[in-house]
Amino acid sequence: MIPTSGSFHLANVRVHRSLTPGLTATFDADGFALADITVADGKISGIAAHKKSKTLADAIDLAGRIVLPCFVDCHTHIDKGHIWPRKPNPDGSFMGALNATGADRAARWSAEDVARRMDFSLRSAYAHGTRALRTHLDSVPPQEEISWPVFEAMREKWRGRIELQAACLLGIEGVRDKKWFERLAKRVAAAKGVLGVVTYMVPDLEELLDKVFAEAIKHGLDLDFHADETDDVAAISLKKIAEAALWNGFEGNILVGHCCSLARQPDLDVLDTLDKVAKAGLAVVSLPMCNLYLQDRRADQTTPRWRGVTLLHEMKARGIPVAVASDNTRDPFYAYGDLDMLEVYRMATRILHFDHPVGDWPQAVASTPAKVMRLDGVGTLATGGSADFIVFKGRSWTELLSRPESDRIVVRDGKAIDRQLPDYAELDELMVD
Repeated sequence: MIPTSGSFHLANVRVHRSLTPGLTATFDADGFALADITVADGKISGIAAHKKSKTLADAIDLAGRIVLPCFVDCHTHIDKGHIWPRKPNPDGSFMGALNATGADRAARWSAEDVARRMDFSLRSAYAHGTRALRTHLDSVPPQEEISWPVFEAMREKWRGRIELQAACLLGIEGVRDKKWFERLAKRVAAAKGVLGVVTYMVPDLEELLDKVFAEAIKHGLDLDFHADETDDVAAISLKKIAEAALWNGFEGNILVGHCCSLARQPDLDVLDTLDKVAKAGLAVVSLPMCNLYLQDRRADQTTPRWRGVTLLHEMKARGIPVAVASDNTRDPFYAYGDLDMLEVYRMATRILHFDHPVGDWPQAVASTPAKVMRLDGVGTLATGGSADFIVFKGRSWTELLSRPESDRIVVRDGKAIDRQLPDYAELDELMVD
């Protein structure tokens, strides 16, 4: 249906108001309007409200099918991806995931192993329609000397298909080794990466956060935190991060992931935290599939009582940028997934109620994470922008989010791509001793 080269016109497509800045059209209650899109030389040369009388004779009539910009996945772990067959989570718990991953990393994460699993993950994401992706890289010694060079090579290999970013990942206690952490920050800066840590409620958290911010300021780095991935109401590191950003006068971008415990805390504490997060200019990403899997999993096999997601509605109401992302894929932290951001958005809609109204929630998988990642012009459909978009069968949210849309058409630089997914059998030899 969509040409693999040349110029073309798409008529009668359904686009969303939140992802088509500048489009003047009549939008329905869910934010959709019918439009016509012209593509030339890999760019969107025109997008306007659909008018039957002016439809070009050679236009491809999509009969109201939804067209969305390609996705932005701002929180993943493709260095961990697909190790489940050789190192599953023994009980589905967070500690089970942490221990299993640590053991597998120490035993198996050679440069070849990491590279092959990363490439497999990226081929999946690309086929599903992801244009940009940020991955965390486990950076505890000696893994940082293995995974960062692999990532840099992978970024070059995938340049022009997926814009790749990386953030280092280590527990906040690792910052106590001042000289080593300074070397790591320098290494991240040399790779044009993002400085990241996992925060816990350790006694010296404020002091350690100051060291993290100091290194980020020194090297001009953005920050990316894992925070409060627990149901413990005493876990308030999100607030501590916001306070540290304020007293350090930090001007870079800060993305904080998970923040699960916030949903369990008393209202007054929540309001205080959100006010500080908004004032500090933090952005927050929720990982609905992974946290639904891990959080409130009970050893006695009783039913979980909460969903594990954070308070995105309350954050958004305060102007805090919010996103959702894939997180882990077929590893001990999440046994499933395929880096398909449509699946993420579908699950987020059901778990977090991204509906009634739909509003501008679609930005959470496109333009909002693009801004956090400093990717200009990504995550929207606009005249002059790259012709990077996805054509779906669904003509409404209920149609789009009710089926996998495995026959979607992904257009990159104005050309329909080959969407063949990699076969799991490719990784079989990595799963045996």
